Amino acid sequence: MTASETHREIEAVWRIEFTRLVGGLTRLLRDVGVAEELAQDALVAALEQWPASGIPRNPGAWLMATAKHRAIDYLRRHALTDRKHELLGHELAERENEIPDFASAIDDHIGDDLLRLVFIACHPVLSTEARVALTLRLLGGLSADEIARAYLVGVPTIAQRIVRAKRTLAEAHVPFEVPRPAEFTARLSSVLQVIYLIFNEGYSATSGDDWMRPHLCEEALRLGRILAELVPDESEAHGLCALMEIQASRSQARVGDSGQPILLMDQDRTRWDQLLIHRGLAALDRAEQLGRKRGPYVIQAALAACHARAASPSDTDWAHIVALYAELAAIAPSPIVELNRAVAVSMAYGPSAGLELLDTLRDDPALRGYHLLPSVRGDLLRKLGRLKEARAEFETAASMTRNARERNLLLERALSCGPARQ
Repeated sequence: MTASETHREIEAVWRIEFTRLVGGLTRLLRDVGVAEELAQDALVAALEQWPASGIPRNPGAWLMATAKHRAIDYLRRHALTDRKHELLGHELAERENEIPDFASAIDDHIGDDLLRLVFIACHPVLSTEARVALTLRLLGGLSADEIARAYLVGVPTIAQRIVRAKRTLAEAHVPFEVPRPAEFTARLSSVLQVIYLIFNEGYSATSGDDWMRPHLCEEALRLGRILAELVPDESEAHGLCALMEIQASRSQARVGDSGQPILLMDQDRTRWDQLLIHRGLAALDRAEQLGRKRGPYVIQAALAACHARAASPSDTDWAHIVALYAELAAIAPSPIVELNRAVAVSMAYGPSAGLELLDTLRDDPALRGYHLLPSVRGDLLRKLGRLKEARAEFETAASMTRNARERNLLLERALSCGPARQ
């Protein structure tokens, strides 16, 4: 194996093992920042030794053993309690040729470690931006550079968010544990929110030149699937998984050959990924089989399933979708839900009915500056033949969005309504 091939292999192993390393080390050290540093030290050791010695039979166990040796040194340097020395010393007492025992020891805890790491990365003590960055770093193994590219912000900004997040967790003495039952639901909600925020940024990029950022969708899906298996009795975790699987199934149909956006009603549904749809419907069925009252993610997954089951827009059960939005609004009221309900009402009962509902939202401060409000209004006005008004709404929406692809689409829709002055 050449040096470059070895380095690629090391990178692949690192991607797989990084989260496992950080989780196991955090369990021992109770400091996620130090755990990540020691994991990085293990990677440096691998980069130095493996090109010459070859990749070990169990590279994950090798990395964990190396990182734990670094942990021993760290604890000694910082004069921690003798008890911690004894605990770690006992775990490292095996000789190097017995390294596979480390893998067995870690496997006993890996599920718990991952779940604890999820709850730390998404802890409410952190800002939303910090939670997203730390989750992508610790659970996704993405570098600051990769996260910065995905979100189109500077690397120093992302690096600073991650450093501050780890410092905040350390200063707040956030325990490395699964929340107590009384706190679990609220904390799980934070985790689900972060994963869905990552997915949404990949599915409909808020800024930049690309309509989608597939890597973020894939990362959110991976995290969602892991979480659903870690908390198998939580219907909302399965609901989120179902929602993301079904939405992701449309990815190939959402973008044209030149990168232009293709809206739901105009998509070629034969290009929807049937495997992802089947996975999503199975996750939705698993969520509903738990027999609990449907939460926001389960309802949204049911909404997505209505589209997935329809061969064409005309086959869609729009009346059922209106009912689902009403159910969603009852438990998670928001202007965005009402905006989407107005669209469904327009499809079920005509554009006038949708516009009437939509116009009740025009003065809502939460939608001020939200480009989809004038965009939807423009669409309904165009269907009603009020082209001059429709054009003005599309132009307003285009001026609000920060995504170049979406701006071009909105300007094209404005032009389709005829000249500005008639």
